[in-house]
Amino acid sequence: MPLPLLLFDCDGTLVDSEPLLAAEMAIGLNSVGLPFAASDYLGEFRGARFRRIVAELQQRYGDVDPERLARMEASMRANLATRLAEELTTIQGAQEALARLAYYPSAVVSNGPESKICTALKATGLSDYFGKRFFSGYTANCWKPEPCLHLHAASIMGFAARDCIAIDDALVGVRAALQAGMTVIHLNRFPDAETTPEHAIMISSMHELPAVVERLTRESWHPAMPQHSIGGG
Repeated sequence: MPLPLLLFDCDGTLVDSEPLLAAEMAIGLNSVGLPFAASDYLGEFRGARFRRIVAELQQRYGDVDPERLARMEASMRANLATRLAEELTTIQGAQEALARLAYYPSAVVSNGPESKICTALKATGLSDYFGKRFFSGYTANCWKPEPCLHLHAASIMGFAARDCIAIDDALVGVRAALQAGMTVIHLNRFPDAETTPEHAIMISSMHELPAVVERLTRESWHPAMPQHSIGGG
């Protein structure tokens, strides 16, 4: 029997980009008169598409000229790309988890643009693992929390939703994958602030991921196989 497809979120799940992203968002949004602190992203908007954040802020504080917004976004993304290339690190335990799960089919599913995904994977050495197996909301024209980005990735990879395990740290991604009908593992690194949705499986560290994936594989995809037959022990 085939193994399930692992669909990894990028920011906050594989790479520790969110503090850098939040800082650059704050600089850019404040420059056009939209009050925003880095803590707002990490608290209220984590994992959300940037333009959804802008739309929400404009509802609260007033509209900003679209051309001014476009210039700000371009500058913000350029500054962020530089910082990602120079400062980015992986989430603790991510590289070890990927190494142990290397025999599973896998891909990255992210709300970010392809250029940002590429920069993040290259800066952390994860492009050697994923290659071109990544799917951007901007390319698919569909973003989490809608389920279509996960469904698009699964279809291109040749898997039904029921044969996928999605791993995501942000609630928008967890809800999207649940709605898509996938098995979902929530990397809940902020258990005091976030509650894992019903039907998702919570882990608090990427170090826990391989054992959970291997258990799910035994129980749901290879129920007749003994425990030592899957994974590295």
